[in-house]
Amino acid sequence: MSGGIVLWVAVAIVATAIVWKGSGLLESSSTRLSTHYRLPPVVHGSIVVAVGSSFPELSTTVLSSLIHGEFQLGVAAIVGSAIFNILVIPALCGLFSPKRLESNRELVYKESQFYMVSVAVLLITFSFAVIYNPTDQQADGVITGTLTRLLALIPIAFYLLYVVIQYLETRDHPAEKSEEAISPGREWMFFGASLLVIVLGVEGLVRAAINLGEIFETPSFLWGFTVVAAGTSVPDAFVSVRAARRNNGVTALANVLGSNIFDLLVAIPAGVLVAGATVINFSVAAPMMGLLTVATVALFLAMRTGMLLTRRESIFLMVLYVAIVLWVALESVGVTSLLSGLLRQA
Repeated sequence: MSGGIVLWVAVAIVATAIVWKGSGLLESSSTRLSTHYRLPPVVHGSIVVAVGSSFPELSTTVLSSLIHGEFQLGVAAIVGSAIFNILVIPALCGLFSPKRLESNRELVYKESQFYMVSVAVLLITFSFAVIYNPTDQQADGVITGTLTRLLALIPIAFYLLYVVIQYLETRDHPAEKSEEAISPGREWMFFGASLLVIVLGVEGLVRAAINLGEIFETPSFLWGFTVVAAGTSVPDAFVSVRAARRNNGVTALANVLGSNIFDLLVAIPAGVLVAGATVINFSVAAPMMGLLTVATVALFLAMRTGMLLTRRESIFLMVLYVAIVLWVALESVGVTSLLSGLLRQA
């Protein structure tokens, strides 16, 4: 048993390193593409970098559903990743930034509030699955429903609205033309290669989570929420911290919010589009979305106070993340039942 633990922990570490390597290539190519196409910083962070760095989460739901039949693991990884992105990455950016990390009114009143609405849209989509497609698995207070491809199009349509809004932002406020010679074809090739590297790393993380769950006889949900979530968030952390070290707080924070919007509105529905339909445990999904809402409000308040993220606020966000992970772990193994004790049934 100990040999199996060492093996799969090693797989998780190597897979995370692979994702990290792919994220480095992705960050470089996406930055050059944004420069070439003259995208403003907020669009660069919330669309180009965010979609690219969210590719691990997208791969998680697709691989979990298509290959491993573990859609709940994919959802757990995305929700865990979203909470990691909202709390840990801004905290790291605030701690590693040479100066206090600056936000602006556009981030606070457009990006963060659009993200809050995204959380609500996904929760409404899950609610529709329970209301219109209830399953026969209703027992012991567990509420489940079938999420179909048609319902999965609701959050995707909302993401398209987000893209349109950002397109209008780009059209109205183009960036200055760069004097650097950039070959877009070459950069798109590197961008595609980085995505393939990331897929390889994500597959290793998913396999490690499933096997560690079996070895420790714990729900795969827990390992998805922690191990896979942290591993797939490496690209976001890598991109945002580097931007923060260059005193570019807007890009760093916009990447976090844009990445989470993509994760909720595209990555989760993508798994449903691939699988055709999947059963949603609403008794687990609702509390998880509640925790995500708490994390989102915490970041919103931290950014809003003086339009700065101080070191004290960064430490608070980090402590809040640790508290949430410990809480979910205790719920998953049945030690506590503050969330109705249903997480361990995921």
